[in-house]
Amino acid sequence: MKRGFTIVVAAIAAVAFGFGIANAQQRTIAIGTGAIADQPVSARDGLEGLRFVGRTQILLGAILLDLLAVLFGGAVALLPIFARSILHVGPTGLGILRAAPAVGALIAGAVLTRRPLGGRAGRTLLVVVGLFGASMVVFGLSRVYLLSLLALAVSGYVDLYSMNIRSTTVALATPDRLRGRVNAIEMVFISASNQLGAFESGLAAFVFGTVPAVVGGGVITVVIALGWRRLFPALASVDRLEALRPVEPAETAAPVPTPI
Repeated sequence: MKRGFTIVVAAIAAVAFGFGIANAQQRTIAIGTGAIADQPVSARDGLEGLRFVGRTQILLGAILLDLLAVLFGGAVALLPIFARSILHVGPTGLGILRAAPAVGALIAGAVLTRRPLGGRAGRTLLVVVGLFGASMVVFGLSRVYLLSLLALAVSGYVDLYSMNIRSTTVALATPDRLRGRVNAIEMVFISASNQLGAFESGLAAFVFGTVPAVVGGGVITVVIALGWRRLFPALASVDRLEALRPVEPAETAAPVPTPI
């Protein structure tokens, strides 16, 4: 039974990989036939996206907020300890705990397709990040399995809202010629935050204990969300996402006149 399931999964993965390769080839052909100038890329061009993010409050605030929320608020790395020593639910319960955030994210995705975000997107981002931290506090303090599942599902629900607002904001506030570089920086931050968050969770659990590590991380996330409006007012003041316009590099920093 298990072997047959593995074969089916491998076959689906192979078919998906084949479709991806075919699609990539078609895109390569389409790009190759277009009139695209072949210009050399310098190290300065590669760092331009990083400088642009550092100068633009909306982008820097959105990317850093996600990094810090996952760094301090994530508890996925400690789920095995909670399942075995705190909730006493065993391997099956651990699997369900791991699936709870995904279920919450799936529900959030369904809601967003029917009711897209309206106004006050910046404030909504800060609210859902604060709720993410609060859900981690509830999970850390809970000794009831169903309550822990609900807290994790809520964390996945609000995390999808946060990801939707952040990724849309970054895409719309970036000029076309810098979008690839800025998206690459965002992906580096996202990947780093997941790994660093797992490391931070393990280190904090070793130093302070499992429950204090999760509860403390959730509290820190809530505090960050509450104070982010003062640090990045441009991000907090974002209203409707469709009204965002790219911030040109010339607008982010005024040129300094050179003395004659």
